[in-house]
Amino acid sequence: MTQVTIYTDGACSGNPGPGGYGALLQSGRHCKELSAGYRRTTNNRMELMAVIAALRVLNRTCQIVLYSDSRYVVDAIEKGWAHNWRSRGWIKADKQRAQNSDLWAEALELLARHQVRLVWVKGHADNEGNNRCDQLAVAAAQGSSLLVDAGFEAVKSHLPSLLGL
Repeated sequence: MTQVTIYTDGACSGNPGPGGYGALLQSGRHCKELSAGYRRTTNNRMELMAVIAALRVLNRTCQIVLYSDSRYVVDAIEKGWAHNWRSRGWIKADKQRAQNSDLWAEALELLARHQVRLVWVKGHADNEGNNRCDQLAVAAAQGSSLLVDAGFEAVKSHLPSLLGL
């Protein structure tokens, strides 16, 4: 089975605000960098998008070590929270709606295709892969051709009507 090391990071200027993600995939001598920027999103969504983007490019089952500085991502997967949210119709243990269920659904589907071990790393520290992903994410968020985070903007556009405003 192909072994892949993945580093991911998300960035957001304001929360919500313009954001971006960066991902770095390494396998043997091969290295691939991914990034994209969005006009209005959140940091947690960008952390998840980095994971999703990296996993999307893999065309066969792999053994993966995935490094992230996001406790939100690492804990939700490693501690089984995201699986529980899904099994309860995207409702958390506190009976509140799980945020970013659109991204969590895709992330869980992609993760299930591989053997993945997640590792939390301290952000903005001495992990070169994470630091490179941070650079990619920040540059993407500051880009001129920002994408629409449809999952975020669709939810936010319906919020006033949901609140009866």
